[in-house]
Amino acid sequence: MVAIFPIISNTTLGLRSVDPGLINLFRMNRADACRRCVRLRIPSALPYFFGGLRISSGLALIGAVVGEFVAGTGGRGSGLAYEILQSGFQLDIPRMFAALFLITVAGVGLFVIMVDCPGSHLGNGTKANRNRL
Repeated sequence: MVAIFPIISNTTLGLRSVDPGLINLFRMNRADACRRCVRLRIPSALPYFFGGLRISSGLALIGAVVGEFVAGTGGRGSGLAYEILQSGFQLDIPRMFAALFLITVAGVGLFVIMVDCPGSHLGNGTKANRNRL
């Protein structure tokens, strides 16, 4: 639940931040609202969507760990948050830091995947890709 809000807010910002000159161009060529949305607004919102996805990947991991801390594991002795709690109760510091290290590796891995993923989907239409040409 915590991870959906950055995606929604960034995508909404992307849908509203279309270049006014391009909107006028589409109106001048008599494009209807559906065509403007599909051909102009959605492609211009993709970088914002992927930015929200990048933020949400870390928040999803944090939400899962905090949710496991608060709600517990439902009687099953599994999960990294469970290992952190049990290690803290038993004063098994190396096991606690090992679980923290695994959570950190998972967070960095998710972030790297989210950074590399959007490049293949955006194409050459964004300003960042146009500056590279």
